[in-house]
Amino acid sequence: MLEGNAERSVEATLGQLRVMDGPAPVQTPAPLTLEDLYRQHRMRLVRLAILLVDEPATAEDVVQEAFTGLHRNWGRLRDAAAAVGYLRTAVVNGSRSVLRRRKTAREYVPPHAVNARSAESLAMLSSEHQAVVSALSKLPPRQREVLVLRYYGGLSEAEISEAAGISKGTVKSTASRALEALQKAMQTPQ
Repeated sequence: MLEGNAERSVEATLGQLRVMDGPAPVQTPAPLTLEDLYRQHRMRLVRLAILLVDEPATAEDVVQEAFTGLHRNWGRLRDAAAAVGYLRTAVVNGSRSVLRRRKTAREYVPPHAVNARSAESLAMLSSEHQAVVSALSKLPPRQREVLVLRYYGGLSEAEISEAAGISKGTVKSTASRALEALQKAMQTPQ
């Protein structure tokens, strides 16, 4: 019962953010260039990274590194349609690396208190949605990744599994534990 409430809250909040960010770019049948990919997908990938690392500047660096990696390997890319999946996976992995470096450098410090979203976008969210975003930032990185990819990214379990490099069963169990932890965090007085 509690898990269902948390799932609805996460889905509503991250779904609202996805709507505010606009529709995902439509793939054109013509082969895309790296410039087209950058123009069409950069901001959505930056927003994904912001939800994972909590810092806009760091998120932009992670996305830039993903595009740099894609550029280095562009000649070896077999399927241009796979480039978006490559970029998404690179952003998730880059975000993980950032979080690992933070933990190593400072031992463990909870996710930043700085809001990942602009003041205007947070003001547009209801207090319930703001509570969800705050509780989401308190989750362990893998749990946060799975929920963000599912409810903000709109990915299936198989796509999350591929992007995060974990099995579908792990995606399911991690999502379940994350929703339970989120529910508890939202019930705890701040």
